[in-house]
Amino acid sequence: MAKNIAEERIQRLFTLAEKRIGEEDDLADRYMELARKIGMTEEVPIPSGLRKRICSNCYKYLRPGYSCDVKLNSEEKNVEYKCRECGNIDRYGY
Repeated sequence: MAKNIAEERIQRLFTLAEKRIGEEDDLADRYMELARKIGMTEEVPIPSGLRKRICSNCYKYLRPGYSCDVKLNSEEKNVEYKCRECGNIDRYGY
């Protein structure tokens, strides 16, 4: 029961962060911090589709054009998300 509530809250925090990015980036980053804490406390993993929206280094919310740059690497067949805050590059295969 608690895990279902935790999953719903994580989803809700990501929705709120999406609305705040570009206007109040600090608030969006705070939502990501809360989502991570909920996930760790309740031992609920963040879904893979949403996990790609968090920088793996500084844990900031990533939205292309605002807080990260996206590049396709056709040689290695992956998508690269470069965080504008810390410069970290996360790579996901396609």
